[in-house]
Parts: sequence; C-alpha cells; structure tokens
Amino acid sequence: MLRSSLLSLAIAGVLAAESRQAGIVIYGGTSAGLAAAIQAARMGKSVLVVEPYTHLGGLTTGGLSWTDIGNKQVVGGVAREFYRRIKAKYDDPRAWTAETRDAYFRTRRSSTAASEDAMWTFEPKVASQVYREMLAESGVPVVVNARLDLRPGKGVRMSGGRIQAIVTEDGSVYSGSMFIDATYEGDLMAKAGVRYTVGRESNSVHKEEYNGVQAAHRHRHQFPDGANVSPYVRPGDPRSGLLPIIDPGGPGVSGEGDKRIQAYCFRMCLTNWAPNRLPIEKPAGYQERDHELLLRFAETGKYHDPATKYDPIPNAKTDTNNHGAVSTDYMGANWDYPEGDYATRERIVKRHEVYQKGYMWTLQNHPRVPGNIREYYRQWGLPKDEFAGNGHWPPQLYIREARRMVSDVVMTEHHVVGRALAADSVGMGAYGMDSHNVQRYVTAAGFVRNEGNVQVGGFQPYPISYRSIVPARGQAANLAVPVCLSASHIAYGSIRMEPVFMVLGQSAATAAVLALQANTGLLDVPYAKLRERLLADKQILEAPPSTRRDFKAASLDPSKLEGTVIDDTQAASSEGFSPSRATGPYLGDGYLKDDGKDGGKARLTFSVKMGRDGPYKLRLLFTPLANRASNATLRIEGGTPRDLAIDQRREPAWLGPFPLPREFRVTVSNDGADGFVIVDGLQVVSARP
Repeated sequence: MLRSSLLSLAIAGVLAAESRQAGIVIYGGTSAGLAAAIQAARMGKSVLVVEPYTHLGGLTTGGLSWTDIGNKQVVGGVAREFYRRIKAKYDDPRAWTAETRDAYFRTRRSSTAASEDAMWTFEPKVASQVYREMLAESGVPVVVNARLDLRPGKGVRMSGGRIQAIVTEDGSVYSGSMFIDATYEGDLMAKAGVRYTVGRESNSVHKEEYNGVQAAHRHRHQFPDGANVSPYVRPGDPRSGLLPIIDPGGPGVSGEGDKRIQAYCFRMCLTNWAPNRLPIEKPAGYQERDHELLLRFAETGKYHDPATKYDPIPNAKTDTNNHGAVSTDYMGANWDYPEGDYATRERIVKRHEVYQKGYMWTLQNHPRVPGNIREYYRQWGLPKDEFAGNGHWPPQLYIREARRMVSDVVMTEHHVVGRALAADSVGMGAYGMDSHNVQRYVTAAGFVRNEGNVQVGGFQPYPISYRSIVPARGQAANLAVPVCLSASHIAYGSIRMEPVFMVLGQSAATAAVLALQANTGLLDVPYAKLRERLLADKQILEAPPSTRRDFKAASLDPSKLEGTVIDDTQAASSEGFSPSRATGPYLGDGYLKDDGKDGGKARLTFSVKMGRDGPYKLRLLFTPLANRASNATLRIEGGTPRDLAIDQRREPAWLGPFPLPREFRVTVSNDGADGFVIVDGLQVVSARP
C-alpha cells in the first residue's frame, strides 16, 4: 500500500531515529500520535513515533480539511495550537495563490469566521507543513515504514502485564516504558491482548437507542421516495442475481448488533481552478457494474444536489465527502478491514481507490448520466500541488471505525446526550452521533435501500473519561489508546473527530509522563494530578458556561400535567414496541419505541375511562427528534372514528376538541410511518366551557 506525502518524506529524512528505545513509544503517526509526541517531548521525556507507513498526520493531512468540530470552544491544548498555526499561515497574503483571503471569506462558504483565533479549513499541504514544524521544534524522532509484525505470537513483547517492546516486520525492536497506540486500526492494542470489539452492539447491551441495525432510521443519505432502484443485474429480475455490494442477508433485526462497520471513503481534495487541475482518469480495474446503481439512480431524475459536500478550502480546492444515496462511501466493502492482515487491508484500500476514481469518472463521462450532472462534475480534477508522492490522490483512507477497546469505562450514547457524566475528563466530545451507512439491502418491495446512517445532534459538549483511553485493570498497564478508545459504536460516532483525537492524544501522553515519573501503571495515575497538568497545558475538560444547557433526563411528574395522564405502561395492549430511555424528559421509567419493522405492525392501544361524555382534547406524549415519524398514525374510536397523523419531529400538539363518550380507545401505530414512532403516554383534558 502506497501512503506517502511530502511531509512524511521530509520527516523520514530529517528525524529518522538512531535509537530504538524511548521512555514513550507511540505507534501510529496519526494526528493523535503526533499531538501525543509533541506533548511528551515538551514535558521533557524521550519519545519515538513509529509509523507503519510513510504518511504522517492521518486524516488531518490526508484530505479531511473541512474540520468536523462540533463545538470549537472545547478544542484546547496542542490541538488548538495546531489550528491557530494554520490561521497564521493564511494570514500571510503569499499563502493565497488562486484567490485572495478576503475573497475566500467573503464569497465562499467556510466553517471559519475571518475574525476567529484559529482556522478550521485548510489545504492538506499546509496542515503537513504545520505538523512538520511542530515536530521539528519539539525534536520528535519519527521512524516510517515500520509495520508491527501481525503474525501470531509476534509483534509485542510482554512481561508482568506490561508491554516491554514492539517488533516490526523487519525484526526491529522498539522498547519503551510507556506505549501509545495511536493508529486507526488498534493493532498494538490487539496484539497486547487488550479486550476490544468490532461492529455494532445491540441496543440492549448499553440500553441505547441508536446502536445496532437502524433500517427504520431515515436520513438524506438514502434513496428518496419515488427513486425505486432495482438491485438486480437485470432490473426487476431476482433470478439474475444482485449487483455488487448489496448484502443478501440484510438488513437484520432492528436494534440488534452485528459485525458490520460504517463505510469508508477517501476525503477527496479537488479543484476547479484550471492552472492547478489534473484530470481524473478512468482507473485500471474499472468495472461498469460497480457503478450500475449510480447510473440507475442518476436516471431516476432524483439525484441529489451534487454541490452539497464539495466543501471549499483555500485556493479553489475542496474537501469532498460522501453525500446522498450513491456517493463516495463504499458501503459493505470494508467489513474485513479492522482485523485483516496487511495484504487484506491493501486490497480493500486499493478497491476503494478504484471505486472512488471510477465513481468520479462515471459522473464526468458516462452517457447515461444526465448532461447537467456531467457538466457539474467535469469541472473538478486533482490538484497538482497536493499529494505529489501518491499520484495526487489522498494517501489516507478514512477509517471511520475499526476496533474499539472495551475497558473499565465504555463511553455510550448516555454520555453523549448527558444522561451519564464522566467524572475523570481528559477532553470533550461535541459532535452529534454520526454513523455513516453500513450496508445495502433489498426491501420487501424489491428495491435497494441503504442502512446504518444515523445523525442525531443538538447535545452540549460532554466529558470523555480517562478510563476510556486506557485498558481495563490487568491488561497492558502501560498502554494508552486515544483513537480506538472504549466506546460503543454510536458513541464512537460522536467522538471520532480529528480535533478530539488530538486532544486525547495529548492527554494520553501527559498521563504516560506522569506514570513514568511515579513508576506506576496508567490506571494508578491520580486523576487530580493529571487534571491539574492538563489544565495547565490549556486542555478543556468541561463545557464552558456559554455551551451549557439543562438536559432533563429525569422523569416528568404527571401530577404537574393538566387533566388525565396515562403512561405507556398503562396501555391496554401493545405489539411491536420496545422500551427506551434514550431521550428525555419522559414519564415514569422511559417510553416505548416501535421496532422499525416494515409493514406497520406496531400497535399500542390506550383504553380511556373518563367521568362523563366529552368534549375532550387529547395529546400524545413523546420526545420529538429528527428521526421520528412525521406521520405516526393515531386512531380514536368512540363515537365517530377518527384517523390523525402526528408529526413526532415537532413538539406534541393538542388534538381536538372531539365529542367523545366517557369510554373510548386511542390506538397508535406505525402504518406507513417515515421514521420511528414513539409513545410516552396520553394526556386527556376536558374541553367543556
């Protein structure tokens, strides 16, 4: 696998380590690894970065240049310094070659305001330059092309529950007192015998709502209504077989776990500035059948706005990410990556490259793509001045998720939304829960659908536990894992942002230095002492007052609600609903959520008994969210039957008044629902004057 860049080549030439021993050995030159190395060096400890390939900086220098942040106020320490240095580069007018600084901020959509102290959009080559300078200033030695030996019984030397050394494929031994696994894959963690998991947990494991199979969760990265695309080689003919990357066993049971992982892609750096533009050629290995779904989708006339995720970075370039039903995410092609050997991973990375270049070439050239779409895509090419050592293609595949450690604290959905609080904060998460699609499957009607995309936000920043970045007691006492940390699938979808990895890398290095000084394991570092040093180094460990808001997860008091209140637990009957406590406030101990099955099989009935005949107003109680149904069905039976549609993406509204007898029934169902149907209770109020 070729992963090279001007940055890594320069570092390899200038900082190649003579010594193979250091107080702290960091495996993985990702943004987390580099932040950790810089912090350790600044604290006066010997440190060595061992990078399995040649690219340094991970996604931060590999194409993810429109930074996914969540909340800028909780990015501190080395990470904040990095983004401030980015700004300093662009404060120099000479940095602007294709446009002026003023024009960029005035006419181009940017996630950075011109007046900010830091800059969050940048060219990959500038991010590489900043890291190169920070490493040189700190005197951090880096070894590249040093892959951990993954053969059974090889790769890691342990003694007394501690790592003594790591061994690379060429037999080189790198020994240290403390180790940090900063890779996206978690190879060192796994070789050290640390417990981990891969894939999606069932919602029942951590009592979550957004984990596991999410076929009922509707989002824009989905085939829109009316875009009925056949999944079969011959449209409409199941006997012809399925097109590539459609799972014949999908989607699975709603809310249940599996070993599937969210899709990968390259964050393409593109330009439409002709003096710096190279064409995207048809890749060797191109197969039109790999893009048949794209062609059929384009032919429906419901293809998404192509410009949506061509996020502008300086000098007429983009950070281009996945968007829409068929895009750069190669869902289903990466499931073997997390635990694959190097050859397996190389095949997967190359397959993604061929797919994504082929995707762009198809959109630019194929006659079945409508002319207006072809015209838009033809303006884009690869920048001549980016990734010259890798054919101008991004050197880092976006490994959105691989292994995840299972330690004494598992960060879950409850931490993200504020129902649980980590008291030993080493950094803040702030992004919404974000999982890209995991698979494609065939619906009962015979059409293709995507599954796994979840994007739920609106939360205040939350602390990330120190115990989630170190293994459980008794496992590798001198190892920290700031990237493949201990988190559920859906919580990891919030944490997995590059600034957060940098923050956690710095915190991991700080803890490692303190452990070295005290000659203890990482779990024995007093948190009070760690916190003191982190704050001194300008890490942010709690939400600033301006970002805080009350999140009431406690039960609602029905006595404070008007009229008669019937909890979901008092329903006369229910079918197809399961209990949840994911989003408050709610009555009692939680609410009911439909199982998301097709066919409208979920039913819940309230039998209402009032003192006399109506009129009555009714209100179905639920917690509104974007993934809820906008058309939940409510049927009132008593007198004249009434069928009503309830928009559960908005606050509960009063219905009626209706002339109802003293006894009547209210049934809620998911017939034709376009999202989850939630039932927390029913409120009935007399409307008599």
